[in-house]
Amino acid sequence: MTGGQGGSPRGSRRGWMILALLVLAGAGGTYAWQRERAATPPAREVKAPAPVPVALARVERGPFPVVLGSLGTAQAYNTVQVRSRVDGEILRVAFKEGQVVHKGDLLVQVDPRPFQATLDQAKAKKAQDEANLRNAKADLERYTKLGAYASRQQTETQAALVAQLTAQVASDQAAIDNAETQLGYTTIRAPLDGVTGFRQVDLGNIVNASTQTGIVTITQVEPISVVYTSPEEELQPIAKAFAAGPVPVEAWTSDGQTKLSEGTLSVINNQVDTATGTIRLKATFANADHALWPGLSVSTRMRVGVVQDAVTIPDDAVQHGPKGLYAFVVDDAHRAHQQAIAVGPSHAGRTLVRTGLSPGQIVIGQGQSRVQDGSLVAENRPAEPGQAWLEEQARTATAEAP
Repeated sequence: MTGGQGGSPRGSRRGWMILALLVLAGAGGTYAWQRERAATPPAREVKAPAPVPVALARVERGPFPVVLGSLGTAQAYNTVQVRSRVDGEILRVAFKEGQVVHKGDLLVQVDPRPFQATLDQAKAKKAQDEANLRNAKADLERYTKLGAYASRQQTETQAALVAQLTAQVASDQAAIDNAETQLGYTTIRAPLDGVTGFRQVDLGNIVNASTQTGIVTITQVEPISVVYTSPEEELQPIAKAFAAGPVPVEAWTSDGQTKLSEGTLSVINNQVDTATGTIRLKATFANADHALWPGLSVSTRMRVGVVQDAVTIPDDAVQHGPKGLYAFVVDDAHRAHQQAIAVGPSHAGRTLVRTGLSPGQIVIGQGQSRVQDGSLVAENRPAEPGQAWLEEQARTATAEAP
C-alpha cells in the first residue's frame, strides 16, 4: 500500500520551510539586538566636582588703628572780598588773577587827588586856627598882667576865646586824621596772605563805596580747612580723643586712591544736626603744596585710637547675606563654611572683627562668587613672574625630545 511507506513529499517540504523561517527569524533578531547595542552610548562615569579656585587669608591679631572715614569739602581758612571804601577812578591794577599775594601787597590804586586836596585844606585850616590861638593866648596873658587895670569881664572873655580856639584846633586835627584815612583808602592792599580770584573791575572804571560788587576775592589756602561729618554715635570717641591730644586727619581724593595732605582736627561743632544725626567737624591742614583747594571734595580718615589686640581680616573677606555679614571659613578638609560675623571699622585694607572669628583661622579673601556652604576649595596662587614662560619652554623641550 502506498500509505504504508514514509511521509509524503509535500509534508517534507513544509518542514524544511518552517525550519528555514525559524533560522531567518533568529538571524534577524540577532542583527537588531547588535544594532541597538551599537547605537546605545556607554554610560559616562560621574566625576567629583573640581575644587573652586579662591584666594585664602589668615585671621590675624595685633594692634589696629581705629580710623573713621567720611566725605568732606575743603574750605578757605579765610575769605575776603576786597571792596573800595572810597569813590573814584581806578588808575592802576597791581595784581594778576590767580596770583599768590601777601598781606600788605598793593592790589589797586584809586585816584588820590581829590582826597589829597581835602587833606591839604584841613591842614591849612588848622594852621590858621593855631595862629589865632597864639594871638588869643598873648592877649589873655597881657590882660592878666594888668591886674586891676583890666576889667574882669574882659579877662574872662579873652579866656573863653582861648578855650574856643583850642577846641577848634583839636577839631582841625580830627579833620586832618579823617582826610589822611580817606587818602589811605585810595591805596587798596591785600588784607591777608592768599590767592586772588577773578578780577571783577577793570582799569579805568569808577568804584563806589556803596556798591556791593567787589574788586577781587582773596582766599587763604595756607592753612586750609576741611569740613566733614561723622555719625552721632561716634561723637564720644571723637571727643575723648580730641581732649587727649591732637587727632590726626588725612585728606584723600574723593575716590580714596591718593593721599593729598595730613592735618589735625581743630573744631567739633557745638551741636548735632537732628535732621541727619551727624556732627560737623573741621580739620586744619598746612597745605604748603596747595594740594587742597577751596571747594574740593575729599574723603577724610580720622584716627581716634588704637585697639591693641584686634582680630582682623581682609576687607574682601566680609560678605553680605540676607541674615547679615558673614565670612567663608575653610577647614582642614578644604571645605568652606559660612560663619556669621560682626565687624567694626576698616583701615588699610583690613576690617576689625568683633565677634565670629578667631586668630589663625583661614578665610576666603577673594573668589567667593562660586563658593557655597560646604564647597571644596583650592588656593589659587598666582604664578611668579616668568613662571609661565619657563613652563612653556619645558613643554616645548619635552615635545621635541626623541
